[in-house]
Parts: sequence; C-alpha cells; structure tokens
Amino acid sequence: MRAWERPDIVSVPGESSAPWLHDTKTDSLVLAQPLAAARLYVCGITPYDATHIGHANTYLAFDTLQRVWIDAGFRVHYAQNVTDVDDPLLERATATGVDWRELAESQVDLFRTDMEALGIIPPNDFVAVTEVIDEVAAAVAILQAAGFAYTVPTDDAIAGADGTIAADLYFDIQAAETSTDWTLGDESNLDLGSMLRLFAERGGDPDRVGKRDRLDPLLWKAARVGEPAWESVVGAGRPGWHIECSVIALKELGTDFTVQGGGSDLIFPHHDMSAGHAQALSGHPLAGVYSHTGMVAYRGEKMSKSLGNLVLVSRLRASGFDPRAIRLALLARHYRTDWEWTAALLDEAVVRLSVWSAAFGAAAVTAAEDATRAEKTGAAAALVESVRVALRQDLDTPTALQLIDDAVDAQFDDLGLVNGAISALLGVAL
Repeated sequence: MRAWERPDIVSVPGESSAPWLHDTKTDSLVLAQPLAAARLYVCGITPYDATHIGHANTYLAFDTLQRVWIDAGFRVHYAQNVTDVDDPLLERATATGVDWRELAESQVDLFRTDMEALGIIPPNDFVAVTEVIDEVAAAVAILQAAGFAYTVPTDDAIAGADGTIAADLYFDIQAAETSTDWTLGDESNLDLGSMLRLFAERGGDPDRVGKRDRLDPLLWKAARVGEPAWESVVGAGRPGWHIECSVIALKELGTDFTVQGGGSDLIFPHHDMSAGHAQALSGHPLAGVYSHTGMVAYRGEKMSKSLGNLVLVSRLRASGFDPRAIRLALLARHYRTDWEWTAALLDEAVVRLSVWSAAFGAAAVTAAEDATRAEKTGAAAALVESVRVALRQDLDTPTALQLIDDAVDAQFDDLGLVNGAISALLGVAL
C-alpha cells in the first residue's frame, strides 16, 4: 500500500545524539539508541473515521522521534499497519450501507491527505492487513503446531468445503508463558482485574465459552455468513487483531526493533498480546522500548470514534486553519500527557505561527542576510542546541516551543540556522 509524500527535511549544522524516551515496560527513561538503523513500528488506523486530533497527536509524537533520530545521523526504518478488516470497520460499513472495502479505501485516502498536510514523515512500509492474510495465517499455523494455539468450537462458522466444522483459533497464554521468556503484563504492568476490565472494553471476549483462559486472545476468526473471509492454511476466515501487528512488524523490521509506539489505549491488550505472539513466533522480544502517547479529550471525555466526540483534522483544514498551526497546537502539549482539546489552543497556535514567521521566516532570513550580522556570534547555534537538548529529553516539545518563543525578540548571527532547525526538528516550515 502506498503511503504519502515525504516532507523535505533539511540538514541542520551541529551535532546531536539519540534521545531518552519513556519506556512503558520499565516506567523509566531509556536511551533509544539504534544499533544500526532506528527501527520503529507504530500501530496504524482502523479506517472507518479518520483522522481525529487524537490520531494526529500520536503520529506527530513519533514523527518528532524520527526527526530527532535523523538529526543525530541515524537512518530510520518505519513501519505502520492499517487494520482494513476488523469488526468496528464492518459494523460501521453495515450501519452506513457502504461496502467495507470502499469505506476503508476512502478513509485511508483521507488519512494520507491529513498526514501529508501535517508534514508527518510517512512509513517506509505502509501495510494493510488484507495484504498479509497469507502471512498471518501461516504464523497462526506455526503457533498451532508449536502448541501455542487451540481451537474453540464455533456454532455460527461456515463449514469447510470438505464438510468439516470450522472453529476459531485462540492464543494459549499459559503455554506461551511456560515455554518463552514472555509473561502477560510484561509491557502493561497491570493486575489481573485491570486486564480483564480492559480486555472486555477493547475488543476481547473474556466470557467466550471454550477458552482455556479468559484473557486468551483471538488469532483467527473462522468464516461467518456475511463477513469477509479468505481461504488459508488454517481454514477460511480472517485475522484477529493482535496477531496482525506481530506479523507485519516481524516481516518488515525483524525482532528486537528499536521502538514500538502507539496510543496509551493500546498498551493492553494490544501491545501486550502482540509482544507475546511475536515472542512465541520468533523466540525474541518484539521491541526494545514501548512508547505510548497520552489520550486527547474533547468536551470532558476521551476523544474516540465510539463516543463520536471527534475533532477531525480534515474539518479543521477545510475551515481554513493552517496545518502548521494544528501541528503547533499539538506540539504545545507533551506527548505522554492526557489533555483536552479546545478551540483556544488552536487560536494560540495561530498566533504563535504568525509571531514565529515574522521573527524567523523566509522574509526575516533574507532581510538579515542583507543586513550586517548581529555581533553576538554563535547565538543561533546556542538556541538550536537548547532545542535539541529539550527534544532529546523524552521529546519535550513544550520546552522546545518555549525556547523559540523566548527568542523572538533576540538578535541572531544566523537566522537561517534557526529557520532550518524549526523546519527540521519541529516540522514547521516558516
């Protein structure tokens, strides 16, 4: 699947290094130091209502991470999935009378447009689940052969061509915990009660009859009447949620990749289960760092498709708001915090963009080049280094923005350097 156009990222003079990033697994800051290339996986959208500010907040956070890595001289290999077949998508398609394929395609197109407008670096591998059905089925077959998967009788499944009764396939958590170095809760650090609650709220089926453990997740859903299904080595059906990311990540990035990213609502069960599937398949950890963004609320509740309280990037753009201002509004909040979107935040960002443009924009750079340079040699380099330090400290964009705010009335020996740093490190071309 094609992604979107990559923004121009200028090279900024000076030196930088890998960032310290909060790791959910250890609840500590760890050095996100790539061994060779920085390998990043960020969970993508389920395309039935894209792209709201919560989405944008997550993808902007990991865009910032990529920019810090690139500034430090690392090559980045970034992969992202699209869950283009799943129950929420099918339910929305049925409710709206639209074919599920058409709904997915239209929302992915909108997502691409929004991401490009916001200046988000695209993934090297932008992979739809429907593109890797055979790979997922093969992985499920491997898990079943190794004793990590089992069948659960399924009354409403379609019988196979040979008359055999199809069944759903589930991941055996206890078997995986016994035979691998993975333990459920390694990434989330949650107690059993919290796991059961979140599992039920986020697509799990703890009360499904026939499961060995209430938390065992679905690997492969046998074909049902009226639902999309594919023939495979494990029978006709379609992938479960968590296994898709395990397979795509292992396929595109390999094991032990640098950072697994996503919203904090994916910590459990999605990232916990994905890590377990990957460990059972490969014998290695999925990622070195598990990084998560906070939730964005609107009108007092977490912004979500299920609640319908969405602020869509496309609607903001259609209303005339500059995507750079939308980006600045998001960068003004630390990526790990939970916060609430308001119109006032966007208004503040519009003002900030105007002030920065006047102080550091192309016209100001040209005027400064035509005039005598300020006597304070090295002032621009010092500002850029301060911004770099802030971003390396767990992507502290609010501090980076404040540093630039404080410098708008200062004199600089090289405004072009400041302009280039704002563009390359913060993704705001002035």
